[in-house]
Amino acid sequence: MAKMDETKRFNVEDIVVEEDIKKKKVKKEDDKSKEGIVNEKVDKNLDIKKDTDLKSDLDLADKEELEQIVHNDFQGKTIVDVKIPESKTIGIASDHRGYNLKQKLTKYLNKKGYTVVDYGSDSRISSDYPEFGFKLGEAVANFEVEKGIAICGSGIGISIACNKIKGVRCAKVDNVKEIKYARKDNDANIMAIAGNMPLIRAKDIVDAYLKTPFSGLERHQRRIDMLNERA
Repeated sequence: MAKMDETKRFNVEDIVVEEDIKKKKVKKEDDKSKEGIVNEKVDKNLDIKKDTDLKSDLDLADKEELEQIVHNDFQGKTIVDVKIPESKTIGIASDHRGYNLKQKLTKYLNKKGYTVVDYGSDSRISSDYPEFGFKLGEAVANFEVEKGIAICGSGIGISIACNKIKGVRCAKVDNVKEIKYARKDNDANIMAIAGNMPLIRAKDIVDAYLKTPFSGLERHQRRIDMLNERA
């Protein structure tokens, strides 16, 4: 009689235990995977923080380096003393030919947060530019406003009127490059433009005028002092 194959005997408890071990192994691998993702996020956050701290250190180093600039014999200010004015009050004036552009620039400046003081004219009826140039010039000279914008047909006549007032440095300009030089070199406190200038160009010039600081260099200050003594 052929020998019967041995029948394998299984213990139910052994099967249950084996399944539990498999589940725990899978769970452990999942936990490690999640831990790796968390650690990766932490590492990224640490890298970002390190970059931010490094930038702050560099900014501080730049500031300290600027503050080490030595005064020369003539210059009373270092570059760190030259600051963009914080005043938000601007004077503006025009004759009848500059009235339309004056109204548009006033609205533009108001939207940018500036308080605009209008020294005339108040209509397109024919008027004399010296009257309004004198008013604006006196307002700047007396520190009623920090800067001024003057407009007439060509921009020339009203700029001459403004410059009749002691302490005023009015620059008649046609583009952004000119107004930047007028601010950096001449510390122009009034800019003058033509009434027929396109609005988009006028806005660019006004923006450059308000954002560009005086350089504070000794040679430029010396020349400005000469102008003030002569006036």
